[in-house]
Amino acid sequence: MHLLVINWAMFTEKLVLIILVVSGSLVIAMYSTYAERKVAAIIQDRRGPNRAGPFGILQPLADGLKLFFKEEIIPKFSSKFLFILGPSIAMLTAIMIGAVIPWGNKFHIFNRDVPLQIADVNIGILYIFGIVSLGVYGIMIGGWASNNKFSLLGAMRAASQIISYELAMGITLIALLMLTGTLSLKTMVGQQMDHLWNIFKQPLGFLIFLICAFAETNRTPFDLAEAENELIGGYHSEYSSMKLGFYLFAEYVNMFLSSAVMVTLFFGGYDIPFINDVTFIDKIGTNWMAVFQGFIFFMKILCFLFLFMWVRWTIPRFRYDQLMNLGWKVLLPLALFNMLVTGAIILLHQNHWHF
Repeated sequence: MHLLVINWAMFTEKLVLIILVVSGSLVIAMYSTYAERKVAAIIQDRRGPNRAGPFGILQPLADGLKLFFKEEIIPKFSSKFLFILGPSIAMLTAIMIGAVIPWGNKFHIFNRDVPLQIADVNIGILYIFGIVSLGVYGIMIGGWASNNKFSLLGAMRAASQIISYELAMGITLIALLMLTGTLSLKTMVGQQMDHLWNIFKQPLGFLIFLICAFAETNRTPFDLAEAENELIGGYHSEYSSMKLGFYLFAEYVNMFLSSAVMVTLFFGGYDIPFINDVTFIDKIGTNWMAVFQGFIFFMKILCFLFLFMWVRWTIPRFRYDQLMNLGWKVLLPLALFNMLVTGAIILLHQNHWHF
């Protein structure tokens, strides 16, 4: 009797998909740094990177090599194990979010249907929230282990900011779950392909979720954890070489995957607008359809990445009291209001619009 039977075909599929998602996330995060400099240059009427390679496209590779070859410094009075653990957790949790995102429908290869999702768990949103909550430990541990008051202040700011905005984000998602009746991201995408995208059903919920996503990723105007003019760089002030690279890289990976989550929840995921998918599959085949859906999905993500960059170079940083007031006094009441109104409309609909 076999206690453990390994499905090698499925194992191979998932391994290849994991490699593609992780490497793809890292490459996109790497070139997001280049794109951000170019967007900043356009907004500020200057050139941006243009020396390393044609149009400066090799600049991210040059930056990566620079970080690899920089001197590795660990402060004498720091906790060495935790000092290394902090950026490792930040990077790991950033990448793990991609496991439950449906990147496309399916490929048909070797007489098998291969779904373009690493893990179609029925609690996908709870998984994402759990991983995002762990991400704060990477920042908190790194700031505390540095034994530097500025790093510790930055870590405390990051922790309180993320916890505050997670509350409004979670309540916003409760309203979305009341409408969809599922925690599975794949099922949510399927519902939006058959009906309206969730952005039309939950516009206020999306706005709150978007603002919270900016706060969760420590992006301007919510980058109080780094605030160079106040904290010299915040929680990663003492870091150098690739440990600093991990923290900086994790921010861009989080941007990319946060954009993917927003597209999945509110903009139909890999759904192609204005096209009947069934008719289109008959014309071009399942595999080409999956490629086209994946392309559309990435185009939607790129729009959000541009929004992250646009806001950074347009809106000044908040003061810390403004940050907390927005989270607790504005977004939280709005999220509760949105949830209550959504629940009332669902009950009225079930009661045939009679009180």
